[in-house]
Amino acid sequence: MHLQFQDTLVQAVFLNRLNRFVLECELPTGTKEKVHLPDPGRLKDLLVSGGPIWLQESTDPKRKTKWSAVMTYDPSADIYVSLNTHYPNRLVHEALKQERLEELNEWQLERAEFKVGRSRFDFLLTHKQNDQKLLLEVKSVTMVEDGIGKFPDSVTARGARHVEELTHLQEDGRYQTAVMFIAQRTDLHGITSAPEIDPLFARVMEDADSKGVRFFGRSCMVTPERISLTGPLPVYTKKD
Repeated sequence: MHLQFQDTLVQAVFLNRLNRFVLECELPTGTKEKVHLPDPGRLKDLLVSGGPIWLQESTDPKRKTKWSAVMTYDPSADIYVSLNTHYPNRLVHEALKQERLEELNEWQLERAEFKVGRSRFDFLLTHKQNDQKLLLEVKSVTMVEDGIGKFPDSVTARGARHVEELTHLQEDGRYQTAVMFIAQRTDLHGITSAPEIDPLFARVMEDADSKGVRFFGRSCMVTPERISLTGPLPVYTKKD
């Protein structure tokens, strides 16, 4: 399962981060451009001044920024890392439509973007043998430490609220619930929370696991041509 980059990516140089969603980069022509960053995380180990970054040009004349960041390169791991938090949802959506996720082989996609109460969850699935419903939320992972992916890499009150609501829905029996972490890199062998960054998310994740919310993990292979969903990864909901 993969997404092909529609246009040839342009390799630029990252200069600095102007705010959560805007970077300043230098194009091969030497011109400096403001670039949209579709990932609000800190990315402090990935966005290094003077380092390479791959951009895609937008064809939307209404866009404030002409370019979008697609990926960067982590020299310590010798891999490309995606910088677009929308890719995991698109990959999972396609994999669900084609029933390519063995960890969810008992379920089939009913619809994307399903609203329950005040929250909108990424996917609603239906069990193939009965009328059970499963809510699936997808989270993007880019940070790694000692071979373990960490989520989040910045405080996410929205993420914690989503997991808390999944826990309540699981407890009252209305839905089965699950979270799938998609690591947009290949150099890791598991995923866990980051209590040193967001202790609330770590607590609600551990509580969710104890109350029946399921957690899945997947990694991705990233190249200048495409991003591909690869194999399953274990998710550790608490520290030993």
